[in-house]
Amino acid sequence: MAEEIIGGYRLQNLMMTGQTSQVWEVVELSSHRHFAMKLLLPEHAVVPEHRRLLLHEANVGKQLAHPNIIRIVNVHSDPKNPYFVMEFFPGGSMRLRLMRKQHDFIREHALSICKQTATALAFMNAKGWVHRDIKLDNILVSSAGDVRLIDFALAQRVERPGFLSKFFRRKSRVMGTRSYMSPEQIRGEPLDGRADIYSFGATCYELVTNRPPFTGSSAQDLLTKHITEKPASPRVHNPDVTEEFAELILHMLQKKREQRPKDFHEVLMRLKTIRIFKSVEAKPGQGA
Repeated sequence: MAEEIIGGYRLQNLMMTGQTSQVWEVVELSSHRHFAMKLLLPEHAVVPEHRRLLLHEANVGKQLAHPNIIRIVNVHSDPKNPYFVMEFFPGGSMRLRLMRKQHDFIREHALSICKQTATALAFMNAKGWVHRDIKLDNILVSSAGDVRLIDFALAQRVERPGFLSKFFRRKSRVMGTRSYMSPEQIRGEPLDGRADIYSFGATCYELVTNRPPFTGSSAQDLLTKHITEKPASPRVHNPDVTEEFAELILHMLQKKREQRPKDFHEVLMRLKTIRIFKSVEAKPGQGA
């Protein structure tokens, strides 16, 4: 097969195929540097909504220059075949590491992964964005334990509460991944960073127990549980989880946003003083 070149980049290795897009490792012909390119599958490139989401993801990502957020290098908004180029970050997602049962790696790096992800989200929320799709699939982790947050297709501006907004705002279209969605996201209400805190809590729950906080017999059953059911402590599924971390997860999973940590800075302050697993020794300067 002849090598394919798009916009001065040679497609080298297919890294991931999603529902509507692919991510390729590419080589820039002019510099021989390696990057990653996200482009729509041919059957989806003709769908305006899919093109809009791809470019939205790229344009949000360009605004978020942070060591723990994937760096967007170049956006090509061709109306027929849009794509964007980002830093090449090998290592795969946390979902992949969990599926591959890399339990020792997860135990060793879990605290650092949680801190780095929370730091990225604190930055994103401070920039006025809610991610809306925090899950293990969207947290890349290198073999050294470095984190990059990805996928801003569903990112939404934080809505500032105001007198007029109550009367004129349209109800949000409910989008996200059902196992991680906050009650207010499910209801299509205005969102702030505390919706990401809920999703991060659900993600941490799955990281340490290998299962999300809720499962349902149907999509509707699952969404109803997020709104009405109290999650079991992660310690029920993994007794090695410390009491302090279990409490933090349940605090992040409160149904009412006012009862969760007020922002990711508060989450980070808590993470500074606790351990995640009893079997992992505390490092100097870390909570015992």
